[in-house]
Amino acid sequence: VAFEVKGGLEAGARAYDRLEVIARAVSLGDVRSLITHPASTTHASMTPEQRRQAGIGEGLMRLSVGIEDVEDLDADLDRALG
Repeated sequence: VAFEVKGGLEAGARAYDRLEVIARAVSLGDVRSLITHPASTTHASMTPEQRRQAGIGEGLMRLSVGIEDVEDLDADLDRALG
């Protein structure tokens, strides 16, 4: 699942840092839920213009949903994005 956080790079990085249940990762493949914020991790060395040209929004988050309880994941996302 991919979604864009309103507020760009700073809002995306802030939400990324607030997660507690969902693990922060650059590789999305596990039984655990994993998330990455490309603009501040895997693509941080690119300029904002290069990221824009590549279709990578400053607030883009990529989420790989694992086997955790859906209520725990929902609460974690609410806390991080609220």
